[in-house]
Amino acid sequence: MATWVIASVTWRELVRRKLVFALLALTAIVIGVTGWGFSRVPGLHLDGQPLTQGEIHTAAAQLLLLVMFMFSFVLALTCAFLAAPAVAGDLESGVAQGLLARPLRRRELILGRWLGLALPITVYTVFSTTLEFGLVHWTTGYWPGQPIAAEAALLVEGLVLLTFTLALSTRISAITAGVIAVIAFGTMWLGGVAGAFGQVFHNNAITNVGVVTHFLIPTDGLWHAAVYAMEPSAFATEAARGLGSSFEAASGPTAGYLAWVAVWLVAVLGLALFSFQSREA
Repeated sequence: MATWVIASVTWRELVRRKLVFALLALTAIVIGVTGWGFSRVPGLHLDGQPLTQGEIHTAAAQLLLLVMFMFSFVLALTCAFLAAPAVAGDLESGVAQGLLARPLRRRELILGRWLGLALPITVYTVFSTTLEFGLVHWTTGYWPGQPIAAEAALLVEGLVLLTFTLALSTRISAITAGVIAVIAFGTMWLGGVAGAFGQVFHNNAITNVGVVTHFLIPTDGLWHAAVYAMEPSAFATEAARGLGSSFEAASGPTAGYLAWVAVWLVAVLGLALFSFQSREA
């Protein structure tokens, strides 16, 4: 019960700080701009000839991957900077001492903060991506092959960084936790780029860098899972030939990898609980 009370308080804090309204307003602007851009695709010409329906779908797919790549960055950074002060801010301001003086367990505070951030992030991700997919279909006729899988991968990518940052915030200041999380996110993405580069040139050492980063903090692996769910089959074929990039994936995630992501999330959340339980508030 106390966990849900903390989650409710966390949600009200987001609303009070007008973060929710700012995020929705900016998202509406971005979707409006991208919608206008997608609406221009059917009117494009190639070598003086109108695009065929297949070419329109290919162009729309490429643009959609670019837009969703930007969205994944925005989502990840939002999760990092929401989670960074979730616990560290309470400790620095003295709010945690007041809360813990009541009959409130430390694990309830951590779980309440996590739920209070994870639930609105879930609603926001599903709503925004569904709206974007629908807009692309309306303007170009293109629809991702596995939209639900794509949304799930993007959502879990955000939750991974949210959980990682929350664990950091139990031990270090909010600004430091946020900076470390953002740098870690960028590093995992660069590791994925390096892995693709290694595959192209058949360099096992560089390829293994991408493999390690996919497991260390699985944000880039989840991004490629989202790419595979959104891309046309021709893109996957090109990636399988060694021409892959951050915007192409040769195959979807294996069951073993998805199991690892689930274990990773539970383990890091458990680490956050242990870290907060063992420190002095």
